[in-house]
Amino acid sequence: MSQPWHPDRLAARLPFLHRRNLMLAATRAFFAARGYTEVETPYAVPTPGEEVHLHPYRLEPSGLYLHTSPEFAMKKLLAGGAGKIFQLARVWRHERTSPSHATEFTMLEWYAPGATMDDLIAEVCDYLAAILPPVFTYAGHDISLAAANRLTVAEAFTRFVNADLLATAANAPALAAASGATLRPGETWEDLFFRLLLALVEPNIGHPGPTFLTHWPAAQAALARRDPDDPRVAERFELYIAGLELANAFVELTDAAEQRARFVEDRARRAALGGPSWPLDEDFLEAVGNMPPCAGIALGFDRLVMLATGATSIADVTWLG
Repeated sequence: MSQPWHPDRLAARLPFLHRRNLMLAATRAFFAARGYTEVETPYAVPTPGEEVHLHPYRLEPSGLYLHTSPEFAMKKLLAGGAGKIFQLARVWRHERTSPSHATEFTMLEWYAPGATMDDLIAEVCDYLAAILPPVFTYAGHDISLAAANRLTVAEAFTRFVNADLLATAANAPALAAASGATLRPGETWEDLFFRLLLALVEPNIGHPGPTFLTHWPAAQAALARRDPDDPRVAERFELYIAGLELANAFVELTDAAEQRARFVEDRARRAALGGPSWPLDEDFLEAVGNMPPCAGIALGFDRLVMLATGATSIADVTWLG
């Protein structure tokens, strides 16, 4: 929730905001130099997404929703032949606020036709080098961009949870037994996976350099394609730096039938949890089958500014927050 406006509050955050503007300019210059086109897509949409645990804001009386990501719209542009595109979009998610979470924030999203996961990771490293100091301190961690590292989710669970994650897929009691955790009443495999990830994995990654957490279990593929070499996992990665989850990226699924099946399953799960319903985006599903092979990423720009400035709250890097 926004705090009452006061000139002293704005004065305290102005140095952070000036740095934010420089980073916005540097971001646009970075992508322009690489042949990307900046795009703008609608914020009010009939279908805000299909992720089970993201809760959108509904606009009355139109019945439209504030989007939780520009992903669907940008993929329609890809299917239309837009080529390499990026967007700095305002997005909205109805969730609990915290120093690193806001209900309205800025997302940097970009898509590179023909790119592999390795290509995208390399480009993210180049972008971080263009936008952040090579060495900085955040939340008590000394961070060096040169120390960037990669870790699969399965490797992370072996190292920090002492569990064979892929051997327990979809089996909550097996994952609980392997990890030494007590399974809570009604807790699913997905629930336990995220509980262990948050408690035991995330605190141990993202320092002394950025960590790219790759190859997520197929159940967590979202809109990523399965790895052709190991269908138990998806070509997805998340980026962590100094305790902050900064980005989520996919080698994009371009199989419309598989995407539809995933959406049907997600909608059933959301309904079982008492979540809202909205029309299935048939236009998007048609676009998926016409997309070129590509990789894409959504990055929390406000959190990036926090890293660059040392700000401890997302409100400190927004003009009115």
